[in-house]
Amino acid sequence: MSVWFVTGASRGLGAEITREALDRGHRVIATARDASAVLRVHPQEPDGLLAVQADVTEPQQLTAAVEAGLAEFGRIDVVANNAGYGLVGAIEEVPDKAARALFDVNVFGVLNTLRATLPTLRAQRSGHVLNIGSVGGFATAPAVGLYGASKFALEGITEALHGELAPLGVRVTIVEPGGFRTDFLSSLSIHTEPASITDYAIGAGPVREAMAQNDGRQQGDPAKAAKAIVDITEAPEPPLRLQLGADAVERIEAKLDLVRRELDQWRHVALSTGA
Repeated sequence: MSVWFVTGASRGLGAEITREALDRGHRVIATARDASAVLRVHPQEPDGLLAVQADVTEPQQLTAAVEAGLAEFGRIDVVANNAGYGLVGAIEEVPDKAARALFDVNVFGVLNTLRATLPTLRAQRSGHVLNIGSVGGFATAPAVGLYGASKFALEGITEALHGELAPLGVRVTIVEPGGFRTDFLSSLSIHTEPASITDYAIGAGPVREAMAQNDGRQQGDPAKAAKAIVDITEAPEPPLRLQLGADAVERIEAKLDLVRRELDQWRHVALSTGA
């Protein structure tokens, strides 16, 4: 039996991860900006569930949530950094306020959560950090570049964290989902900036339209995603990266092929700069 600390646990993938962990007999400290929203998802209030109010942009709330969890369960074994949201808009169209608000949640919210939970994992010399990223954090696209940038940042944080925590017995994985039938493409989870610059209609327009049309039609089953995520915490050697969905695999393979092709094409220029 493990104790999970899940952010953004009231809906979407966070709710599914919470449900899967509870179904397997684990304990879950399920955090959300509104703790009652967690209980609405789990109306029977299963044994092992502790719903706690915690906004990831408020470090004091996260510290209080950790303290409440430790008081209830005595330890934390898995930290699932799931809280986050999407942003649609061409790079130039997105105002500074919207970009900063996105990074406050998707990047600094993760850092706040890590600062609150890692002292416990380090003291235990055990645990597993799961950062819920996106295929868009490995291969982004027009109209979602700033969302992708926030998840690219999470990729870099995770890579470094993996090296820093491995000697202490703490494992680290970033999950890179493709499209799943959560509410991620709805107004609950994504902020859309107006298409204010007509020059971007060709580059960003098709992505805007596709996202608007695909809400609820994504290929992926979120319950199966949650199962795969909980599964890797039970694996003896979990991966640094876990892709979820055929669309994620396809996009990542295409990006790897492009990087290799351009590296080979321009290798002579790269090597020409040596002494």
